[in-house]
Amino acid sequence: MCGIIGYCGPRAAAPILIEGLKRLEYRGYDSAGINVEHDGAFQLIKRAGKINDLRAHVPEDLPGHTGIGHTRWATHGSVTDTNAHPHTDPTGAVTIVHNGIIENYQALKNRLEAEGHVFVTETDSEVVAHLVADMYDGDLEKAVKEAVSLVKGTYGIVAMHIDEPGHLVGARNGSPLVLGVGDGEMFLASDVTAIIAHTKQVVYIEDGEVVSLTADGYHTTDLRNNTVVKEIDHVSWELEEIEKAGFPHFMEKEIFEQPESIARALKGRIDPEYATGHLGGLNLTNRELLDINRVKILAAGTSYHAGMVAAYVLESLARIPASAELASELRYRNPIVERNSLYFATSQSGETADTLYAMREVQRKGGRVLGICNVVGSTIARESDGGVYIHSGPEIAVASTKAFTSQLTALYLFALIMGRMRDMSYEQGRRFVEALEAVPQQIQQILDDTMPIQALARKYARCENFLFLGRGINYPVALEAALKLKEVSYIHAEGYSAAEIKHGPIALINPDTPSFFIVPDDGLRDKVINNMKEVKARSGPVIALAVEGDHEVALIADDVIYVPKANELMYPFLMVVPTQLFGYYCALERGCNVDQPRNLAKSVTVE
Repeated sequence: MCGIIGYCGPRAAAPILIEGLKRLEYRGYDSAGINVEHDGAFQLIKRAGKINDLRAHVPEDLPGHTGIGHTRWATHGSVTDTNAHPHTDPTGAVTIVHNGIIENYQALKNRLEAEGHVFVTETDSEVVAHLVADMYDGDLEKAVKEAVSLVKGTYGIVAMHIDEPGHLVGARNGSPLVLGVGDGEMFLASDVTAIIAHTKQVVYIEDGEVVSLTADGYHTTDLRNNTVVKEIDHVSWELEEIEKAGFPHFMEKEIFEQPESIARALKGRIDPEYATGHLGGLNLTNRELLDINRVKILAAGTSYHAGMVAAYVLESLARIPASAELASELRYRNPIVERNSLYFATSQSGETADTLYAMREVQRKGGRVLGICNVVGSTIARESDGGVYIHSGPEIAVASTKAFTSQLTALYLFALIMGRMRDMSYEQGRRFVEALEAVPQQIQQILDDTMPIQALARKYARCENFLFLGRGINYPVALEAALKLKEVSYIHAEGYSAAEIKHGPIALINPDTPSFFIVPDDGLRDKVINNMKEVKARSGPVIALAVEGDHEVALIADDVIYVPKANELMYPFLMVVPTQLFGYYCALERGCNVDQPRNLAKSVTVE
């Protein structure tokens, strides 16, 4: 989950490295550092804290045209200047940056110490610098290959050697690494956001590959020195998309982008003539789709909650057994992969380690896995058997918002396709399509007046415990709402099925613990209202998220936020947006760093 940037070219490296690290800061912001080569010497600067803390210690005129940089999310070792990357060998001849986890680092460290190596950090990454130095005989690329052949675990590595000026070597296994091809200059990064200001021509490095670059060019090989011919891809994102565009925070910007991002996920994917959807990347014929008898959605965090909603919709529309699976658990459960089951690996970044490994395990057992991703060229997108891009646009805030609703959009379209092939009539399909196409405008209505939600946040932001409660298709929305609040405001929050409150959680009810109920006008509305009354009877504050015109809810709840009336299957889209805003505004009231919550990072590329 760390950020990596490397540069070779005619320009001063330091400003490019610092700028790249700033754009990667969502991947880790415990500490940061750069190493720049100039006139046969390395200039290594690293600091605990944010990129701005590092920037303050980097001279504006720092010379050097080749360098590497890193922003860290700590896994091994505390957050200190010493533990910050880049790391060196004892002589200072080798410098590396690393993203991932070296699982056998202690055994390697013990061996190296027995040979006289002295380690100065608590990190697993430092062992890589020592290994490269140990293997070096005048060929950095060869030394990197020999070093990583001893490593067990995940890595995205970039290395420099003082005797090879203007030369960088990168290697990948399980952690993303992308090469940027410029005009007389080359870049390496863990994410295209770091280099998009300089080039849109990129090469995605695969697991087991090594890339060697200078300002004049690059070549890629595998660990056995076989040449690997790579295609250059074009990044479609614009630089403006990764800027705040006048918003104070990326999180708020991305919440407000949802009408547009959902519409983009729908564009070109509706077939009005047959009242169905069209997802060209599935790589399945209609007959193969018809043979599917079970769907499982592999995901983590916010994507898992989207998968839970989608499973409900799939069962409702297509009458196919469907479920969401926590990817981190499935991989180690020795899953049963059934014939004619279809799996979706759902991940905003397409690099989520738990989801990626679960996907590979299912594929190893012969299962077909499709990807639902946002980032073009990501590992899940490349390794899956087909899939769908959600076209949400860059999501920079650590707390995911627009990816949730865009993932829902793609999965709803799949449910529509499957439903129309089975039990849904043309008229039912037509009404579903109309309801789905109305969602962007309905969300815009919510965003047009956020003052009631801001007032609610001011009233409750100092509470230390929250319950979020929903039923049926909106139970996962309650889970997601609780996750958003705890992620960005550090308020302890739990999501439950409202029906489960009397099976234990009701013991938590007191005047200082608000219960936030999701109350759409569906078949479970009356049941949820009864649960609200149970909380009120025990002096618990009640907040309701209800549908316009529902006056009965207002008579029970202490506070009510309204959303537009919609098809009942569309309420997860509408109900989640006010809870995202509520979490955001609570975090502001509490003075939290909204875009960079403590202990979190955006792209979880470690287990």
